[in-house]
This record gives sequence, structure tokens and C-alpha cells, in this order.
Amino acid sequence: MKKDWYRNAIFYELNVRAFRDSNGDGKGDIPGVIEKLDYLKDLGVDCLWLLPMYPSPLKDDGYDIADFMHIHPDFGTVEDFKHLMDEAHKRDMYVVADLVLNHTSDQHYWFQAALKDPTSPYKDYYVWSKTGKEYGDTRIIFLDTEPSNWSFCPEVGEFYWHRFYASQPDLNYDNPAVQEEMLNTMRYWASLGLDGFRADAVPYLFEREGTICENLPETHQYLKKVRRVLDAEFPGRILLAEANQWPDDVREYFGDGDEFNMAFHFPLMPRIFMAMKKGDPTPIRWALDKTPAIPDGCQWCTFLRNHDELTLEMVTPEERDYMWQQYAPDPKMKLNLGIRRRLAPLMDNNIEKMKQANAILFSLPGTPIIYYGDEIGMGDNIDLFDRNGVRTPMQWAADLPNAGFSEASQTYAPVINIAPYSPRHVNVAGQQNDPSSFLNFMKHLVKLRKERPYLAESSIQFLDTTSPATLCVVREAEGQRMIALHNLGDSNAYVTFRADLGFSPKIELLTGTPVNPGLKTIRLAPHQSAWLE
Repeated sequence: MKKDWYRNAIFYELNVRAFRDSNGDGKGDIPGVIEKLDYLKDLGVDCLWLLPMYPSPLKDDGYDIADFMHIHPDFGTVEDFKHLMDEAHKRDMYVVADLVLNHTSDQHYWFQAALKDPTSPYKDYYVWSKTGKEYGDTRIIFLDTEPSNWSFCPEVGEFYWHRFYASQPDLNYDNPAVQEEMLNTMRYWASLGLDGFRADAVPYLFEREGTICENLPETHQYLKKVRRVLDAEFPGRILLAEANQWPDDVREYFGDGDEFNMAFHFPLMPRIFMAMKKGDPTPIRWALDKTPAIPDGCQWCTFLRNHDELTLEMVTPEERDYMWQQYAPDPKMKLNLGIRRRLAPLMDNNIEKMKQANAILFSLPGTPIIYYGDEIGMGDNIDLFDRNGVRTPMQWAADLPNAGFSEASQTYAPVINIAPYSPRHVNVAGQQNDPSSFLNFMKHLVKLRKERPYLAESSIQFLDTTSPATLCVVREAEGQRMIALHNLGDSNAYVTFRADLGFSPKIELLTGTPVNPGLKTIRLAPHQSAWLE
């Protein structure tokens, strides 16, 4: 492994069930992912992030795990997984997968053993109460579906604790046996070649009365132990934290460089959308100004969309109402404290806005993640349950059954079939052959970013411009300098450079256009970005 490979990488979040069906059963599988590795390599992807592929009743799309040590039969076998590791590594690609530490499915044999025999040692693998009154200061995350974090279990005659669906009982990390079980889960998949883990829902591992049961010291102590084991036994593997918290709280998950290597930057994401809708760069600048420094060797993960709702937990109530008004006019588009929509519909299927959103993301510090299908502008289906509307089959071609995803008569979820997001309008094959397509823009953007490692680093400068709707980002290191301009407004913007900048750009990178010597003023069309080097 290259040291710190993840810091200037492009991650691609991939739902195995949704990507490619190799055996015609209507469900994507690991051999199907292997078929498409060359496509991902051509896109410029360095690391695949695989959503859960373990045995599961799939009530939460695999995050309700019934067996940590096997592959769901819909997706293949452990041998298929090992083959995927080999094929990805042959292409110099890394692979990380979800490590779901917080909970199991209620179908997991640990929980089932507790139901059958309350004196079983497995009962203490979970958190129980005779009253269901404890930890009353703790918020409910799935507001739309769960009235409480406690559910009554008639077999045991007690309540069990869950931060997510009632079908996902939380594990009891005060039990040393649970701590060791999860370390062994990590060891097992790392031994099969996995390059790291995206640790799911890490703020919630421990519970303490009188607290909100998030970000507790005991949680950090255990996560440091996870990192020590991984570093000692599998050097070079990484841990990526999913902690939907404010930056100061997320900063603690890096520790002193001894906890997580990476963490998602949740507050930045909604503020990119907010800034673009308002035509005002202030929300983006605020999010970066509020971002604390992190230890050497650590990195933020940045993203526009993922498999969950566009979360609005890390905004003010007023900002949340604004985002719902602007981006979720149909009540079905809302979910919990968020919006269950993909990137293209959020951008009104406007390719210039889609380009700009990504040009902004890639011009900021951090490691960017692309959500499968967003590189071609796939749509969503808000008539599907919960977040399944953004997890529909990948659209490979216009002229093949089920858009080339599967030859089955019925797929796990319907392919988007309504214009302008149907396979006739949105598919990989058509965009590969169109130099002006969004896919080819994304390939170009990925290439630009990877050729400039300094863009991944944390130093950034914002400049005020003569256009209040324009975000001006200065990135530089060791003699290299780039100014990224983003006109967030709906009218033309004219940006004049100050003479004391000492800046004489030679090329506009996004279009490859040479810049006239002595350029002082640049015109940007509505929602146009320019990377000047």
C-alpha cells in the first residue's frame, strides 16, 4: 500500500445490490461488480466503498446484519468477495466496506438466542430495561418511523434499546465480549484483503444516564482500541468515521491521529446546496471557517450525495425549513430530518448546475466521494419506501433489458422509467460516446483533481470578489496555485482580479481553454465555474 493513499483519492460509493446483476436473478451481485471494474478504473476511481453485503433480512438495505461473517446469498459468496479483492487490487484500486458496529438485525443469532433463553450470555450482548424510561435525554433519529428508542420484547418481558429501526437492536459495548466480537469481525474481513472500513453510526456505541448518549468518552476509548488493533495487525488499512455531528465533535474522532484516519464532513454538504440556491457563497465559507484543524495523516471525506437522505441535522431550524422549501416541495421528498433525493433532481436536471456542484466539491479540501449513478445524472423514485428511492438499479445502456442492469423479468427495485431520467435519456453507454456528456466532464474533473494532490490538503483561502454571488477559492502549495471561481447566481458575473494577487493564469482547466496574458477580468455565465491555473 502507498502511504496515505486515501488523502488524494477518489472514492466511489457502490451499492452491490444496485450495480450489476451477473446471474439474472434481478439483484446485483459481487461478480457483477467485478464485470464493471474497468468502467470504474476508467472513471478514475481509486477506492470502492461497498455498502453492506452480509446476510440480512434487508429491512434497512443491509445495515440490519444477521451474520457478520458471511456474504448475503443474493450477492455471492466469500470466494466471490476474495476474487473482487484480487481484481480490484490488480487495477491498483482499494476497497473499503461498512463495519456496522452499533447494532445487529433482530434476526441475528445473538438476539434470537436472547429471546429463546433470557439466561443466555447473548442477552447481555444487547441493552435492556424493565421500564423503557432510561436515557430520556437521547434524541430519536428515525423520527418518521420510531416513536421511541425503546421497544418492548414480549419474549423477554423487557424493553431493548435501538437508535435506529426497532428491528435493529443496539449492541451493549459495556460487555467486553461484544467488544471482542466486533474486533474479530474487523479482523476477518481485513484478513480477506479489505483495505479499510467505513464505520457506521459511531457516535452511539455507549449509553450513559444524564447524557444524550452520543460522543461519550467510552466510545472514543473503544474506537482507539479498534484503531490500535487494525494498525498492529493490518498496517496501512484505514478507518473512516460516519459521525453526523458538528465539526468540533467530529474532530474528536481523529483523536491525536490515533482514532480514525478519515471522517465525513456532514455540515459542508447541505451548505453547498444552500449556497447554490441562494446565489451566495456565505454558507460554504461558514462551513469551512468552522472546520477545525485535524492531525497530520488524517483527512476529511466530502460528498454531495450518498445512500441516505440529504441530512439536515447539521443546520439550524431556519436553514432546515429553507432547504425543505427549496429542495423538497413535495412532502414525499422529505424523510426524517432530510431530503430523499439524488443529485440530478436536486439540481433540476440542469447539467451546468450539476457540473458546478462537483466543481465546488473538488476544489475544496478533502477526499471526494461519488455516489454510484450520480456521475451520469441518475434520477430517483420518491414513491419507493424510505431511502430506497435513491438506491435504484444502475443504468448502463438504453437498448438492453432493465438498462443493462439485469436480464431478469423483475428486479429488486424498478429501473427509473420516467423522462428525463429513464435509460433512454440517462445511461453510461450513451454518455461514454458523447464528448459533451456529464460522465465525460466527471472523468475530466477527476483527472484534474488527482493530478493536483495539493487540492486535497486542508489549507484554503477565500477571497472577496467584485461579484457577491461568486465563491472565490485559492488553493496553493509549493509553487502551484489555482484559483477556483464559482458563479452561484442566475445572471452573468464579472470578476476582476486585484493587481496585488500577482496572479497570471495560463489556462482554464475545466474547459482546457488558454487564458489571454494579462487577464484582469473574467466573465462567468450563470452557474459556471472556472479553475484558473
